[in-house]
Amino acid sequence: MIRIATAQLWVHDQDEALAFYTKSVGMEVKSDVTLPEMGNFRWLTVGPAGQEDVAIVLMAIPGPPVFDAETQSQVEQLTAKGAAGTVFLTTDDCDAAYAELSGRGVEFNEKPTDRPYGRDCGFRDPSGNNIRLTELRDM
Repeated sequence: MIRIATAQLWVHDQDEALAFYTKSVGMEVKSDVTLPEMGNFRWLTVGPAGQEDVAIVLMAIPGPPVFDAETQSQVEQLTAKGAAGTVFLTTDDCDAAYAELSGRGVEFNEKPTDRPYGRDCGFRDPSGNNIRLTELRDM
């Protein structure tokens, strides 16, 4: 089982991110709302099935109407490098989750490794965001 706290990720393409998180990571859509009063801003969230209180918000990188050209370029450069931060997905069994997600086509950049806080591994989503799959130990 994967558990997450609410997080926001900047993504280059919301539809591509939606397909990745629902098909490859196995999450479900929590909300998909377009707000015309905010320039057709799309509020898109995904999360684990059966857990209504947790979600990842997939935020589209704003276009020129929101940012000037220089700021837009900086945002795109940062997010292309995965600088939007790291989202931690916690699981009861890191090795089993790794095998399941690998079977669905997720390409990991780190295999499961023991660390002081538990076992974890990492992958990047299509927009380059860092994702940590973590099995926490009782301390």
